[in-house]
Amino acid sequence: MTGKGVARAAALAAAVMLALQGWAAAEDLQWRHGILEAKSDAGIYMMVNQGFAQKQGVQLDLIQFKSDAIALRALIAGAIDSYDGTFAGTVSARAHGIDVRLLGCDWPGLPHGIFVRDSIAGPQDLKGKTFAISTPNSLPDVLARALLAKYDIPAASVRFANLGGDLDRYKALVAGVADASVVSGEYEPIAAANGVKLLIAGRDVLPLYMRVCIFTTGAALKAHPDAAVRFMAAEMQGLSYAVTHRDATLALTRKLTGATPDDPRPAYIYDDAVRTHGIDPELSLPMDKINWMAAELVKEGILKQPYDMKKMIDPSVREAALKRLGKT
Repeated sequence: MTGKGVARAAALAAAVMLALQGWAAAEDLQWRHGILEAKSDAGIYMMVNQGFAQKQGVQLDLIQFKSDAIALRALIAGAIDSYDGTFAGTVSARAHGIDVRLLGCDWPGLPHGIFVRDSIAGPQDLKGKTFAISTPNSLPDVLARALLAKYDIPAASVRFANLGGDLDRYKALVAGVADASVVSGEYEPIAAANGVKLLIAGRDVLPLYMRVCIFTTGAALKAHPDAAVRFMAAEMQGLSYAVTHRDATLALTRKLTGATPDDPRPAYIYDDAVRTHGIDPELSLPMDKINWMAAELVKEGILKQPYDMKKMIDPSVREAALKRLGKT
């Protein structure tokens, strides 16, 4: 090979290496995050993809799931890198040796409530009735059973039915297929017109219960450590913007869900979340709530023995994200 040929070959090899490095870098900065299917709080969740992920240099895919139990299975299978979920399934998985990790809590408030048909006057009237829930150990299941325990109503005296997501359960309630259900508080402003009412707010049953936190796996953090930090930083920026820009967030919600301007639900759930500080833009790790949640899992029989939550908390990603944003 001539000198010129060697030079061309070297240049080609260098170009290929740069291309491969660029491809690898792009792969490392991809992050797939699971959320519950879009409803009246969609704008708050989706705001992260309105330029904030791009600003942080991460290619973010938001994937919707009917329930967090399904999202947990996708996380364990490696189909997603993280998801917004509740504690029951994740802590149980960790206690059984699966490397699930808690990164931070974006919605530590509980906007859900127990809704019933107008014929139900109080909790005691639930005996012998059908209670619409979701998958076992999901928020609707846990909150429904907590309500019964609070009023000394045997769980065996109620017929539980897994009827899907919030909208599916609410429709079942309106149609008379179910007598009670746990759904988002967003339905309160339209409940009366449908012969339905809020029996009790979820936070009055479980005041320390956190709606969702962000969970990932050790494998995802090992494969995409930088993307994880950039995702958390983008999430912080997106939530901060959402809770301070009401009109923009409501407009995004209506766009994503097809809600009409006169639909009161997006504004109701947004105002409720802001008023009760239900959203935490800094994705904190409130140990009092975290330890209480873990203790409840033992109380409910989901865990056979107490679990040390510090073993599954990884604060380093959140700390790196805060540092990236110039915060401490």
